[in-house]
Amino acid sequence: MIVLVAFSVPLYNLFCRVTGYGGTTSFSENISTITLDQEIKLQFNADVNDSINWSFEAPQDIDFKIGENKLVEYQATNLSSETTSGTATFNVLPEKVGPYFIKTQCFCFEKQTLEPNQSVKMPVVFYIDPAITDDPGMADIDTITLSYTFFKYIE
Repeated sequence: MIVLVAFSVPLYNLFCRVTGYGGTTSFSENISTITLDQEIKLQFNADVNDSINWSFEAPQDIDFKIGENKLVEYQATNLSSETTSGTATFNVLPEKVGPYFIKTQCFCFEKQTLEPNQSVKMPVVFYIDPAITDDPGMADIDTITLSYTFFKYIE
């Protein structure tokens, strides 16, 4: 039972990343080469779990073209007097958009360590796969929300 509990979060994360379940985004090392003349609105959300004494700020909402490679920066600040590490979970809403939201670079892929009172910008590079326009189930999508929550990193 202890082993099941210990591995349940990593297994669930793996399942979500592979299937896009729960709004989990996709990852690619390739950038988009096709940009459509169709815009979509992207809203950003930033939360911090009580386990870590950080502030975490989202960028301003944007409108951009489907397929366009975008760079945005979140900002995190360690509010404590100790060096602390955190890791971020992420998702997109509505959940069905997850497989079409492609990240090519993200601070969420690695542990983040901040010195006392240190502030850093945390980049995310992404695009919306143009295949979203071929999916009739996505016809009602005009706004997407990208959300991150930081937790204390436990080794």
